[in-house]
Formats: sequence, structure tokens, C-alpha cells
Amino acid sequence: MKIGKMIVAAAVAVTITSCVSRKQFDALNENYNQCITNIGDRQREIQDLKSANSGLSSENNLLKSQNDALKSSLDACLSNTGKGSANIDKLIGEINASNSYIKRLISTNAKNDSLNMALSNRLKRSLDNVSDQDVEIKVLKGVVMISLSDKMLYKTGDYNIQPSAHEVLGKVARVINDYDKYSVLIEGNTDNVPLNSANLPKDNWDLSALRATSMAKVLQTQFGVDPSRITAGGRSEYNPKATNMSVSGRAENRRTEIIIMPKLDEFMKLMDIAPVKN
Repeated sequence: MKIGKMIVAAAVAVTITSCVSRKQFDALNENYNQCITNIGDRQREIQDLKSANSGLSSENNLLKSQNDALKSSLDACLSNTGKGSANIDKLIGEINASNSYIKRLISTNAKNDSLNMALSNRLKRSLDNVSDQDVEIKVLKGVVMISLSDKMLYKTGDYNIQPSAHEVLGKVARVINDYDKYSVLIEGNTDNVPLNSANLPKDNWDLSALRATSMAKVLQTQFGVDPSRITAGGRSEYNPKATNMSVSGRAENRRTEIIIMPKLDEFMKLMDIAPVKN
């Protein structure tokens, strides 16, 4: 920096006095520029050294912190050798109990999944000649859901099942009877178009509930399904699958669903195999 100041002073003096030749001025100017370049290089070297030194300081602090932590852990282990052994034995016991529970749970879930898949496949084979628009079958979260369109089952605004639907219900009933450990939930669903009737059904609540109980009675009386396995109820217009703003959407919402699932006590058994917490 001192050299730079001297050169600047010299240059100013030359400018003021105008006593230096052009050749001398160019030489001095070139020397000045070279000094400026050298100064920039030195400043970068200094900055690099400062950065390197800062990095070494940070690394040194990190190593010191890690060393202190390891020393504290070692001291704690040495002072609690007896307790540590007891805790390790207890932890191993808990891990073994949890592993045993997980294995039983996986086995139970695999069995339920296999039964549900077999039930679904059998239903699909039984109903393979029925229009896909009238019957939908799927497995969802461990249960089998069969959705039947109202046009196949009932006349408009009516809840009595048409004789033409008995063939499909008979096929469904055979599978339900084969899986006699499963519960059967029947749900009636409607669109949001109000009913205009002085007699039953008076509204969509009545219509959905009466359709569900009507199907339950047919499954019981015509196809021998145990009524103690059946729960029937109506959901009116409040469980739509599609928008009620279109004709096709309302048609999709008018349906009766048969939901086949393991009984509640089968799920409760899983609670009995959970490992006991101390």
C-alpha cells in the first residue's frame, strides 16, 4: 500500500508540474498499473489465508466438542455398568415381545387379505355376465363392496325388489353363505330429487331405508342368509358417489350397497395379542 501511495503522489506531481516527458510518464504509468495488480494478488492471498484459518478453527472446535461428548458418554457408561446391563436385558425382552406381536399381526392381516381377495374374485366370476353399469365390485380397506344400481333392482320411487333382480341376488347370496363368518351391511342410497308421495316412502330417507330392508328380507327369505349377520340402513342422498347436477350422476347415486366384512370380534382379537406394556 505504501508503494501505491508513493506512485500516486509521483503521478500527481508530474501532472501538476508537467515537467516529465511523455516516455517517462508512460513508464511510470505502466509501473503503477503493475503495482496495482500485485497489490490485488496479495490481497486475495491474504483473504484465502484468512478463510483457511477460519475453517481450521471451526474444525478444531468441532473436534473438541466431539471429544468432550465422547468423554462424557464414556464416563456415564463406566459409572452405570450395572444399571446398563439390566436396562439392556429389559430392552431385549421388549424387542422380542414386539417382534412376536408383529409376526402374529402380519399373519392375521395376510389371512384376512387372502380371504377378502378370494371372496372378491369369486363374486366377480359369479357375476361376470352382469352389466358393469349395474354391478360394481371392489375390495376397499379390507372389506368387499358390491354396489347394485336401482334400475336393476326397483321401479322408480318404489322399494320392492323386482323379480328380474333375484338371479343376481341369488349369486351374491351363495357367496355370502359360503363365508358365514362375515357380517353383511346393506345400505340404501338415493339422489337428491325430492319424492312427492302421501304414502310410504314419503322422502329419500324412507326410500333408502325401505330399499335396504327390502333387500335384507329377500336375502333372508329367498336365499337363506342368516338374518343375525345382516344390518340394513338408509343413507338417503347424503352419501353421493357423483354430482347430482347431471342425469348420469344422479343415476350413479341411486344404488344399494352390500358390504361384506369380517365381524367386529375378529378385529377385537387383534387387541388380545398385543404385547403387554410394563
